[in-house]
Amino acid sequence: MAVFQKTRLVLLSAAALAAALVLSSCGSTPFGKDNRNKMIVSVRDQKMLLVRDGKPVKTYRISTSKFGVGDRPGSNCTPLGRLKVAKKIGANAPIGAVFKNRRPTGEVLKPNAPGRDPVVTRILWLTGTESRNRNTFARTIYIHGTPEERRLGSPASYGCIRMGSRDVADLFNRIGHGADVFVIRGSIQSRTSNSAAASNSRPGGRYNG
Repeated sequence: MAVFQKTRLVLLSAAALAAALVLSSCGSTPFGKDNRNKMIVSVRDQKMLLVRDGKPVKTYRISTSKFGVGDRPGSNCTPLGRLKVAKKIGANAPIGAVFKNRRPTGEVLKPNAPGRDPVVTRILWLTGTESRNRNTFARTIYIHGTPEERRLGSPASYGCIRMGSRDVADLFNRIGHGADVFVIRGSIQSRTSNSAAASNSRPGGRYNG
């Protein structure tokens, strides 16, 4: 009887460990360790630059808030500063899939569907790392797809960072939990130029966001 109980305990412990590993691999924990990818979002340019291992990879057109920048609850502004990707939602959803409260509704929209402005395709839920953006996660600020692709390249959101559906799906596949997102007022070009100059001035230097 004692041997049976010990065996049962071992099996239960193994099952619990396996379940924990599955949950962590699915990204249920709030942060990960993607230290290779960084995103620079320029409010001035209305563009996002993806940087991997210190090297520019790809530029995307985006939209930040039409109400400006800031982190006050209820402001509908886009927060500035260093953020992180806390959660990734919608990995297997079709392009154009509509989300409500972060759950797919079953509806799929084409780009620029008339009269519609929901969250679509993918969601990267952001969290703040600084006092100036500490409300980001509670405000449900995302990087997400928008059907209003004709408005990309100009401020049009209610606080989130909007992307075209295919672009946000591409970005979703490239980055992991914990990846840095730097939202800046100025131009991406000046930011990367200054970073490159700093890197060249020290041995082994690299872009560090």
